Amino acid sequence: MTRPEPVLFDGEKQIRVERHAMRRTAVWTTVSLMCVLGVSAQQRNIDTQQSTLTIYVGKTGAFSGFGHEHEVRAPIHNGTADTGSHPAVEMHVDARALRVIDKDNSEKDRAEVQQTMLGPEVLDSEHHQDIVFKSTGAESAGDGQWTLSGNLTLRGQTRPVTAHVTLKDGRYTGETTVKQTDFGIKPPGNAGVRAKNDVRIEFEVRLAS
Repeated sequence: MTRPEPVLFDGEKQIRVERHAMRRTAVWTTVSLMCVLGVSAQQRNIDTQQSTLTIYVGKTGAFSGFGHEHEVRAPIHNGTADTGSHPAVEMHVDARALRVIDKDNSEKDRAEVQQTMLGPEVLDSEHHQDIVFKSTGAESAGDGQWTLSGNLTLRGQTRPVTAHVTLKDGRYTGETTVKQTDFGIKPPGNAGVRAKNDVRIEFEVRLAS
């Protein structure tokens, strides 16, 4: 014999409707949380022991043939990368850690170049310690290649830049070119030999396991 459905008064019906709505809300909250966790799980730390930023500074002027191009390098001391469907990266370098590694210069010449580079006329590293790149967008440029747009902060000034990035053997390499004057830097030197305004910045990044 089939049991008859209990008769519900208006108040009891309202309670059942509210309980059903609460259960649906709880389910959607759980699903949303799982989606968020799935996205954030693709964000990884940069391996600071195997990741570097290198700046290449050329020479110009009547006697530039007698000067050497400068190669300056520092470890990336902090950063994250998102390897999901929307690639993104943020990298931090301590300007005070930059070292001139010119192979053709003497130790004395390298020390003089480094002193000028870190001094108040160029990077002013004591007052502007952070060099930061933070991407704002990414476009695929082929298999294992991307074009990143983002902001570069140098000497306390932030400017938009575009970097071309390639992934090979678990290592991301990127490159961009900026003008020193865009960051308030007057290229050092004299009338005969002066640093070029355009400098090339490269980074090599490996992600932590």
